[in-house]
Amino acid sequence: MSELPEYTPPKVWKWDSESGGTWAKINRPISGSTHEKELPAGKHPIQLYSLGTPNGQKVTIMLEELLALGHKGAEYDAWLINIGEGDQFGSGFVDINPNSKIPAMMDHSAAEPTRVFESASILFYLAEKFGAFLPDDHAQRTRCMNWLFWQMGSAPYLGGGFGHFYAYAPVKIEYCIDRFAMEVKRQLDVLDKHLANNTYFCGDTYTIADMAIWPWYGGLVLFNQYSAAEFLDVASYKHVNRWANMIHERPAVQRGRMVNRMSGEPSEQLRERHDASDFDTRTQDKIGDET
Repeated sequence: MSELPEYTPPKVWKWDSESGGTWAKINRPISGSTHEKELPAGKHPIQLYSLGTPNGQKVTIMLEELLALGHKGAEYDAWLINIGEGDQFGSGFVDINPNSKIPAMMDHSAAEPTRVFESASILFYLAEKFGAFLPDDHAQRTRCMNWLFWQMGSAPYLGGGFGHFYAYAPVKIEYCIDRFAMEVKRQLDVLDKHLANNTYFCGDTYTIADMAIWPWYGGLVLFNQYSAAEFLDVASYKHVNRWANMIHERPAVQRGRMVNRMSGEPSEQLRERHDASDFDTRTQDKIGDET
């Protein structure tokens, strides 16, 4: 193992300087807003403030799937929150989510607007509101929630653990990369064994559990997330790949993956979404620097 300087933690840790790495300028040990900034609002009851990361994609996929089912009440405005610029620390965003993480949502359809934050909470809220993608049967519903919360508990090891140390940290630390690579591969093995005997995560039924897991683990095996596909040998997880490709074929998933996206092909970036027609007229290849 590579030799690193010995580090002796102080008795009391203090934030004396940035930690370095890709996200150093937006990471801090305190919560709350850094500046005053009202959030925009559009014409639809559902207002989403997000970014096209895996956590953001969960919600836009769900909303597009609801619209595909004919739930007109799921029409939404999706506003871009650029976390690299610190938009999540604006006062308006913090009023919705005091944890300053995307996605955050306001539902203005009731007499008193409802704020919803944390991606799993938003998925569950929408599933209950529209009666879709969440089984009614108690046992199946519990099965769905098991996998939904599996994702919420497991993905930080993939993103904040492996992804950070493999792709974003200022130095490559063998111990950290090995530790989290081992855990990610264990997670992929959990998924692969389950999907060997199940079409979706809740058997034959497509649910919010699939919508939660796919942007993270489907993204890992299909889109070379963190440029780590070869390193993690993701092609060897045959059942995960079968499931990931099947989900990706869904038109609503393809649309949802485009919303609030700031990377990749310009034709696949719809930085703000206010109407279904925006997918045809407002992608980044069509409007360029207009946004």
